[in-house]
Amino acid sequence: MAEPLYVPVLPVREHARLAYQDVRSGVQAAMAPLWNVPPCSDLPPAELVTTPWKKQLDRMWGSCHDHPGWVDAPFAEKAHIPALSEIFAKDADFLAPPCPVTGPERSEAQKAAALETARHHGGGLGLRVCVPGEWDSRAAEAAQRLLVHVEREMPVDLLLDLGSVLPGRPDASKEALRALDALWPLADWRVAAVLGGGCPRLADDDVPRFGQLHEEPRSDWGMWHEMQMSGRDYLAELVYGDYGVQPVSSLANESDGGRPPWGVLAYTTDDWFVLCKVSNLEPDRVAGIRAAARLLRDLPEFRGAAASTGETWLHNCAGGPVTVGKGAGQPQHWLRAGNTQHMTHVVRSLQRR
Repeated sequence: MAEPLYVPVLPVREHARLAYQDVRSGVQAAMAPLWNVPPCSDLPPAELVTTPWKKQLDRMWGSCHDHPGWVDAPFAEKAHIPALSEIFAKDADFLAPPCPVTGPERSEAQKAAALETARHHGGGLGLRVCVPGEWDSRAAEAAQRLLVHVEREMPVDLLLDLGSVLPGRPDASKEALRALDALWPLADWRVAAVLGGGCPRLADDDVPRFGQLHEEPRSDWGMWHEMQMSGRDYLAELVYGDYGVQPVSSLANESDGGRPPWGVLAYTTDDWFVLCKVSNLEPDRVAGIRAAARLLRDLPEFRGAAASTGETWLHNCAGGPVTVGKGAGQPQHWLRAGNTQHMTHVVRSLQRR
């Protein structure tokens, strides 16, 4: 695996897979995704191979090319681990499968399964260390104990996951650096990425009325730049990662949730997530969605219809007729467009810097 510029954290769902595939090849070559299998607690282990996400997983393998990234099942229960391991091991026969992931807080069964899968396909192992709040030094001790079981020749990647990095967490960069100071000496990391989610989960009363723009700061992006000012020797080797235009908690959704009564169109600028609440109910659904797309298209920071297929979708949606539903999309289309423009903008921003 070549070292990427950017690690997007994505669910194994159709909208995320298509968003990744929509990113142009030159941008995609700078990315290595961390794919996350959705929760499957309501399924018997034998039925995992028939789930919608398994179909997306199969399709995903063929789209990863030279930057396969990683695949994780962070919500797997003990009963599902053998079946998931069999799926990952079988799919490891593909040309460039994502590397399996484990972590210090995972069960012994999950750690053993991830190590065995990594040995099977030989591509390496991802170590996901979660820091949702203050750094706990015991996590480094647990990581060291886990690394003892990794063969010397096996590549190992550090995925330092800060979880939600929102304005109410101003010390996130300090906690990330404390974690890295402890974890960095433990291995010769092939890739070391710092992940964080900056888009909050919005409830009904968190968002203005339909058709009004709402800005949220990209706190995770700000954290990344704060870290760069610390002067640590390892900073040049760190890779940036984020959760795109979805909140961190969305990974834990059991399903895509059918057709919700409202949704959000999202656009990423240098410093902000710009959001617009839209109704997903008739009779004014299409007109409201197109009006929201126009608000985003008319932003001074809008990068133009040719910037990515995400911008193309917004531009076309904004200009479509209000009497025809085609082109206004559903929540999965809004997520697809939102994440495509976001991933493209992040890569280009990192390339410029």
